[in-house]
Amino acid sequence: MGLAAGEARPTTAREPAAPPPRRRRRPSGWAVAGVLVALGVAGPLVVLPASFLAGGGGFDPIALALLPSALLRSVLLGVGVAVGTLAIGGSLAVLVSFYDFPGRRWLDWALVLPLAVPAYVLVFVLVGQFGYANPLQSSLFGAGLQLPGLRGPLGAICALTAVLYPYVYVLGRSAFLGQSRRSIDAARSLGRSYGQAVRGIALPLARPALAAGAALAVMEALADFGAVNLLGYQTLTDAIYRVWYGAFDESAALQLASVLVGLALLMVVLERLLRGRARYDQALSRGDAVIPLRLRGWRAGAATAAPVALLVLVFGIPLLQLVAWSAETVLAGRVADRLGEAVTSTLLLAVAAALLAVVTSLAVVYGQRIAPSRLGAVASRIASVGYAVPGTVVAVAVYVPLVWLDRRLIAGADNLFGIDIGLLFTGSILGLVGAYVIRFHAQAFFSLESRMGRIHPHLDDAARALGADRARLLAEVHVPLLWPGVLTAALLVAVEVIKELPATALLRPLGRDTLAVLTWEATKDARFDTAALPALLIVLVGLIPVVMLIRLRNRDGVRPPVGPGAG
Repeated sequence: MGLAAGEARPTTAREPAAPPPRRRRRPSGWAVAGVLVALGVAGPLVVLPASFLAGGGGFDPIALALLPSALLRSVLLGVGVAVGTLAIGGSLAVLVSFYDFPGRRWLDWALVLPLAVPAYVLVFVLVGQFGYANPLQSSLFGAGLQLPGLRGPLGAICALTAVLYPYVYVLGRSAFLGQSRRSIDAARSLGRSYGQAVRGIALPLARPALAAGAALAVMEALADFGAVNLLGYQTLTDAIYRVWYGAFDESAALQLASVLVGLALLMVVLERLLRGRARYDQALSRGDAVIPLRLRGWRAGAATAAPVALLVLVFGIPLLQLVAWSAETVLAGRVADRLGEAVTSTLLLAVAAALLAVVTSLAVVYGQRIAPSRLGAVASRIASVGYAVPGTVVAVAVYVPLVWLDRRLIAGADNLFGIDIGLLFTGSILGLVGAYVIRFHAQAFFSLESRMGRIHPHLDDAARALGADRARLLAEVHVPLLWPGVLTAALLVAVEVIKELPATALLRPLGRDTLAVLTWEATKDARFDTAALPALLIVLVGLIPVVMLIRLRNRDGVRPPVGPGAG
């Protein structure tokens, strides 16, 4: 018999009931917020490849003329810094990890201190000491000494290597701390010496970490502007600045910036290739850490003297020289008239960028916490790509959409109200803060993401069971628990903004200099008395995240025991 209209058809064991139609889930508001943040943070970088379309698909004549030599210098700089940082940072990590010698404990953390010295500040001291006839009487080496090879590729490679080797040292040291002494003992049982076991076993196991540290150092070197500019070494970053400020050729600057981004991405690919399929994980049991071999006699003295000499040259002497120059400048009453304004501008920009970066990062991190999705994960990674992009490139990429937006706002205000509102974003603090957020969003994001991972999901379930909505859950549960991470993220971004030079030099409002710009402009004109005090302030502020890094590593890391070693 047929079924009456509207009558349900009975089901049998052979005919399972059809599942109810699946309702399409509405996208989470937090996932949408993460996508919007990603577009806002990384969106301006789209103008870089678009510059080729606007120029007819080819290079601008100015960009084409500058590209071969600038690209060759950048590649040479990158290769030199990679070799230098691997040699110095890797050797120091091996020395501190596998050998015991006088002063090893304090050298373990002191070798990270050069990371607090921006490359352009180190070059400023070197140029003041050896580059020109020094106008100050408090030079530690006397006035007018010349250092051959200071200007050019060798000087740029050495200066950048000196301040960037801690990237390789820190990551290599962490990798060595996680290795088991059983592999070393196995190699020793096969007749290898201790040194051969370290070279043949420990170094290959740490290859991924060493390659990652070298890649970070090279990307920082490719992004550098102040040091190469002061040394007269025209890399791609310097060429972008000259085209932007000298020829005022927007298309050429964007195209050179696109090439520089491609070079940075190539470095990431090369790092992955060098790493290969290496996935070296070791379960380090209690008492299983490597016991450093105790050095004696002249070997112990050399092991102490070499790192100390490096620290004295890269950190100690520059810091003492800055203090001496600053004291002489203050006593002589030659403090720059704009120093107070530069300090104020620097602090305001740092605070504004830190707050905005924390807010954007918190939105992305919390969105992934509440509604994890593939879309949100992709958005969070897109929003953090700016850290791999040089400041010069970020400045050029931000400038173009800001000009377009200002023109539309000016035209709209004139048509609707008949008033001229002027430029709101271009050449203003708003545009500069936006560039900072694009550049340093990743630091805030990873700090908050790491802290959020420590909060157990049961706390969320308990709060929701008590009736808390998502906004209240964030305000009353997560923010108090995230507070150390929030402070860390804000501090890291603020310190990076204080040291940042290329984006600030390109986008700063007229008449509003920062400490970094004041140091750079005074050094270009050989006014070392004017540059000394702001450079010293930058170094002292830069020590803050370095000290935090040392404390975090000592607290969370594994310290190997100190003993006589084997053999």
